Parts: sequence; C-alpha cells; structure tokens
Amino acid sequence: MPDTLVLLFGLGMLFAALTWVVPAGQFDVQVLEDGRASIDLASYQRADEPPPAVRLFSGEGEGRGLLNMVFDGLASGTRTSSAVGIIAFLLVVGGAFGIILRSGSVDRGLRALIKRTTGNPTRVLPVLFFLFSLGGAVFGMGEETIPFMLLLVPILVRLGYDAITAVLVCFVATQVGFATSWMNPFSVAIAQGIAGVQPLSGSGFRIVMWLVFTTIGAGFTVWYAQRIKRHPQKSLSYATDAWFRQGGGGAVVEDGASFSRADALNVLILFAGLAWVVWGVVVHEYYIPEIAAQLFATGLLIGLCSLVFGVGGMRVNDLGQSFRDGAATLLPAALVVGVAKGLVVLLGGTDPETPAVMNTVLFALASVVDGVPELVSAWLMFGVQTAINFLVPSGSGQAALTMPIMAPLGELVGVTRQVSVLAFQLGDGITNLIVPTSAKLMGVLGVARLEWTTWLRFILPFVLGLSALALLVLAIAVAVGFA
Repeated sequence: MPDTLVLLFGLGMLFAALTWVVPAGQFDVQVLEDGRASIDLASYQRADEPPPAVRLFSGEGEGRGLLNMVFDGLASGTRTSSAVGIIAFLLVVGGAFGIILRSGSVDRGLRALIKRTTGNPTRVLPVLFFLFSLGGAVFGMGEETIPFMLLLVPILVRLGYDAITAVLVCFVATQVGFATSWMNPFSVAIAQGIAGVQPLSGSGFRIVMWLVFTTIGAGFTVWYAQRIKRHPQKSLSYATDAWFRQGGGGAVVEDGASFSRADALNVLILFAGLAWVVWGVVVHEYYIPEIAAQLFATGLLIGLCSLVFGVGGMRVNDLGQSFRDGAATLLPAALVVGVAKGLVVLLGGTDPETPAVMNTVLFALASVVDGVPELVSAWLMFGVQTAINFLVPSGSGQAALTMPIMAPLGELVGVTRQVSVLAFQLGDGITNLIVPTSAKLMGVLGVARLEWTTWLRFILPFVLGLSALALLVLAIAVAVGFA
C-alpha cells in the first residue's frame, strides 16, 4: 500500500482537478434558538463570483495552489482549531506522555500485577483487558503494546495458552478502548474539535459504551483462553507457538526493580491529572489549549517526582529527551493532520456561506441521502469511516480528513455532529484490528509470530460482531438524539 502522505497528495491532485469542473456553491446559515448555527440544505445556490480554480502554484493573493497545499494546511486555523491548534496539541501531549512512559511506573505496575496473579492467570486476564482498554481510551495506547507483547507472549504460552490470547488481552483491548473512548486526545478530542463539538462532551454515553464493549471483549478473551487451555491443539497458532514453548522469546522479562511507592505516586498523579482534565472541561469548558497545558503539567510533575525519588534512573536531561521522543512519535500524525487540512483548503474551506467547491460536494452528498432515515445516514457514515481506515490508519489524520465533510453533511440530513463523531470513532477503531496498513498491528503480530492471514481468520468473526454492536449503538444514539 502507498504511504498515507502519498495517498493524501494523490487526493490533492484529484481535488485540484475538481475545482476546474465542479462549480462553487454556498448555503444560508440559520441561527437556532439555542444559539447553534444550522445549515439549510434548500438554500444552496451556485456562487455568482466563484473563486479561481486551483493552480499548480500561487503567490500571495493569487488563490490556491496545489504545491501550496502542505504549507497552507499546516498553517491554517488558530490555537483552538485545526490545523495549527491540533498539531500543537498533538506534539505537546505526545511529549507529556513521553515523559510519563519514560518513568516506567505504568510498565512496572502492570508487571507487578502479572507477577502477583500468575498462580491463577484466568483471573488476571479480564483485569489486564480492562487496564489495556483503559489505556486505549485515555491516551490512545497502540504502539506501546509492543513491549508488553514481548513480556506477555512467552508467559501466556508457557502457562498453557497461546500467542493469540496475548494479542487479545493486550492489543485488541487497547483498540476496543480506542474505538469507544470518551476522552482520547488523539482521536475523539480532535474529531470533536473539528466538528465544533465541545471536547469530552457526551462522556456519559461513551463511558457506558466503553464498559459494554470492554466487558464483551474481556468475556470473549477469557472464554477463548479457557478453551485453548483445555485443547491447546485447537489454536491456530499452535505450530508457531512451539518456538515459545521451547524457550524462545527469552526468559520472562524482569525489570530489575519492583513496583515502588514512588511508582505508585506517579500512577496516582497520572489519574489525578486525568481527573483534572475532566473537571476543567465539565466545569470551566476548557478546550484544546487548556487540555494540552493540563496534560503537560501532569507529565512534568511525574518527571520531577521521578527525578526526586530516582524512579527509572531518570536524570534531568531525560526530561527533555523523553519529551522530544514522545513528540517525535506523533510528528507523522501531525503532518497527516496538516496535509489533510490542506485538502480541505484546496476545496475552498468549510465555511458554508463562502463560495467553495466543498459546499457543492456537501450538497451533492446530502442530496443522495436526503429523505433517507437518520439512522441509515449514520450507518452509511460508519461504513465510509471503516473503508477510509484501510487507507488512512491514523486516527488523528482520518479525523482531519473526514470530519470537515462528515460533520456538516450529517447536520444537513438530520444527524447530530455528536453522532457523526461517534460514527467516526467506531468506524476507525474497530477496523484497527484487521487493517494490514496499520504499523502497530503488524508490529504486534510480528512479536507474536503470527501471519496476518492467520490472525484475520481468527479475529474476523469478532470484528463483525463488534461492528454489529456498533450499528446498534448508533441506532440508540440517533433514537435518543445524542448531541
């Protein structure tokens, strides 16, 4: 598959060509009693003086240029919106979590839990599933599961389970949490910001959804693990697991340090910081800049505590290095956000009252589904997001690419912007379990010595079951007017 940025630039050429053949249009905007703006589909009209079509290159005041797409996308927006605000948010929060993970406190806490419950692994499996799911929901845990896989696969295989059990309890759990998150700063918060929805709003509905999905996932994991424990030969990975059964993968990974009181303090600070974010959003309506500052403060405090108490061998320079490393891991996502925003700029932006090809595209899409029940429209959005995730596996990048279209489109056909965000996160997250373009999935399968085709054969029925449950959740959201 081509790289995500290559695909986006290919879309840029397509969008530039569209501006030469598709007329620009605009809508009238009505202000509702509650102060919200609403687009009137019937008010669409072609612009009397459309903006010039996209050229190859443009100078100041000369319109839009294809070669200007990357810079224009990266430089667009304000500190509270895409792309500048979201890119800054990604880099700051990524750096903060770089410090948090560098301390090793979260890692040692999970190791201690595994060690303490190895006498009865079946009990710890659902606990681990919920913890990893929480990691996916809170900070988009994904690539971070690979080191844990190095620990879990040899342990579980030698205890009579298989590598698939380790993937379920670790990676699958994070993606279930990612898909049903109420506060993931790299996915839900970005999508809500682009859609014009208050970050962390609708948390009650999403927390219930997370509990349901996570409980089902944990139950499926325990059922499968017990089945393999009784009949190991039924495992699709039984042959490849022989390497682990014979001592491959090394001895059980030991950190060399137990979970200390200082580690417990760091974990407590982390949860307190997350609670502070929730309080700020609910009570003071904090937005992207404030949330970034809160999470930065949390990471900095954990780093300082690690310095004072010598946690993880942390040194002063490690604060700066781990912040840079954490931010660097999200630089590709930040670039994808900027380039995706550049695509929106090529089509004229998202202001419904300003003549733009984007408005004509929205009108055409809305006309197709006009008269279709809201529920069907929400399901179609879920299907579109699922398909796009195979091409753009980055959650933040997909949000930047699709939400400028999906949010107003949903509003045109009677679907609330909150439901549009819900369709995005479910469509994006669930298919993370199978998309071969996902580097984190392929990395996890590599550690577990599983072929992608073997994994697909096992996990596809589970993915289809989660998708059916997602459609049910969307139906409930539409029925209750989730907003």
